[in-house]
Amino acid sequence: MTRRFTQNTLLIATHNAGKLEEFRQIMTLLGITVTSAAEHNLPEPEETETTFIGNARIKAHAAAKATGLPALADDSGLEVMALDGAPGVYTADWAQTPTGRDFVMAMEKTHAKLVDAQAPQPWHARFCCTLVLAWPDGHDEVVEGHANGTLVWPRRGQDGHGYDPMFQPDGHDRTFAEMSAHDKNALSHRGKAIAALLAAVFAS
Repeated sequence: MTRRFTQNTLLIATHNAGKLEEFRQIMTLLGITVTSAAEHNLPEPEETETTFIGNARIKAHAAAKATGLPALADDSGLEVMALDGAPGVYTADWAQTPTGRDFVMAMEKTHAKLVDAQAPQPWHARFCCTLVLAWPDGHDEVVEGHANGTLVWPRRGQDGHGYDPMFQPDGHDRTFAEMSAHDKNALSHRGKAIAALLAAVFAS
């Protein structure tokens, strides 16, 4: 049976300021106070699983256990069909440099791999997002969201983040990076996962 969220405070298990603000805006409308992993000086746990669900569970349960608060974590990434689902859970790793993450480099790497593989177009791909809400007693609720589309080259658009300038959702002629935040959120993997979570766990 699905457990409903009835507490007043929710910990978002992330050190990503943008992601934190996105969740804070939603939860504030529900009268829920949001705190973050950074505010509790929590370290980022090592993500040792090979699935989005596995890594989201690691982050959510580590934060809930450390603070005694319900904790929400996500794990997300891009799966490219012609690359056997890569980069998948290693999406952020493909962008990692000694000085931080460089998603322009990651997009160029992805394009180069598609060319090297002589993959025929269209290059089908999907964004995946898994959300795990964990309680200190070990219970959790899991929801997923997906956005199907194709990869384009050269990349297009100035907004968005990550692989957004390379990803064109099915049924649309703009990439995520060419859309307003409102339009993108209505289609995005994270937007769909959040909607599923709100309906399953937070709906009255």
